Amino acid sequence: MDIDLSPEDAAFRDDVRAFLRDNLPQDVKAGAASTPSVFVEPEIGQAWNAVLHAKGWLGYQWPAEHGGTGWTPLRRYLFEKECAAAGAPNLTVLGLKLLAPVLWTFGNPGQKAYYLPRILSGDDYWCQGFSEPGAGSDLASLKTRAVRNGDTYVVNGSKIWTTHAHHANRMFTLVRTNTEVKKQAGISFLLIDLDTPGVSVRPILTNAGDHEVNQVFLEDVVVPAENLVGEEGQGWTIAKFLLENERGGSCHAPKLCYDLDQIEAAAQQESDGKGGKLADQTDWRRRVAKARLGVNALDMIELKIIADIAKGSKPGPQTSLTKLLASNLRQEIDLLAVDTFGIAGLQLDMTRPLYGDNAPEDIHSKAAQVAAARYLNSRAWTIFGGTNEVQSTIIAKSVLGL
Repeated sequence: MDIDLSPEDAAFRDDVRAFLRDNLPQDVKAGAASTPSVFVEPEIGQAWNAVLHAKGWLGYQWPAEHGGTGWTPLRRYLFEKECAAAGAPNLTVLGLKLLAPVLWTFGNPGQKAYYLPRILSGDDYWCQGFSEPGAGSDLASLKTRAVRNGDTYVVNGSKIWTTHAHHANRMFTLVRTNTEVKKQAGISFLLIDLDTPGVSVRPILTNAGDHEVNQVFLEDVVVPAENLVGEEGQGWTIAKFLLENERGGSCHAPKLCYDLDQIEAAAQQESDGKGGKLADQTDWRRRVAKARLGVNALDMIELKIIADIAKGSKPGPQTSLTKLLASNLRQEIDLLAVDTFGIAGLQLDMTRPLYGDNAPEDIHSKAAQVAAARYLNSRAWTIFGGTNEVQSTIIAKSVLGL
């Protein structure tokens, strides 16, 4: 695999780097650095989205015909890498990276024309209604029902671990429209306005003190039949398509590398308790080297997938490998951060947000303040988007042929 950049791609990278230097607001960067979770609050994420939208770069993974940049897979990677290196916040993934590809692949012309521009403009903020009590890893067992009644569906059930449902105005969700067929064949993909009567959102607070996820209750919620994406019974196919994008539609290595760089820089100032600096301590350096090797290996795998996509291949089941490796590395690096700051890394202020004028006063440093919360939050990495066990099974069956 040739990973040397052409002069044109190198110039593109330099343009992105210059744009980030001149246009990434410092308060947005500081907010991202002080956010424990992978999902930044809308006041940070949407502010950065607006900057990129004005530039025409927000839909950087989108085809040009749908309002995106039409960039090559390599340029999408370079953009993500430079954003990570600059400390920019993660983009609002649920609408931009998960729902949008579903709409332009399976949606009808009216759905594309209405929803895609609203995702880019920020008029719609989406959440994902997949998991249910009793239907997490075994998603095909979901029980939320949608019964056709003329030109509408009547939906009853609940969804759980619904990220940012308390901020969202719309939810894309899987519902059961047929109970007489194989369970995967009876699932459909539906768009729901969260302002509809019968929808209620109950917060779930994490051990880190974050209000990130929720349970959404649906009681006799009337949804227009025109909000069905694809055909009835096609929801399982659409969900698999979406999950492949979720697991392999982004590059995790650049962000992990950035966080590891920040930890190494902090260790230059931290005492090893023996009169020296932690950065010079052999065991600590060994842990950093192990994590660095893992990140570099992940980077090569992601670049290989990008090269395959550039040749016309789909992301495929190998994206489960990147999800598995990224999840484990995320947890390893977050634990390293806690250990780097010692006692100061154990502080767990439950006040949110940890940025801005009303943020609680930190002990030692902002990086130390967020370390424990980020460590606790990243426990979910090996669960959401498919558990480590699920990813290992997919790799064994679909990649290794076992």
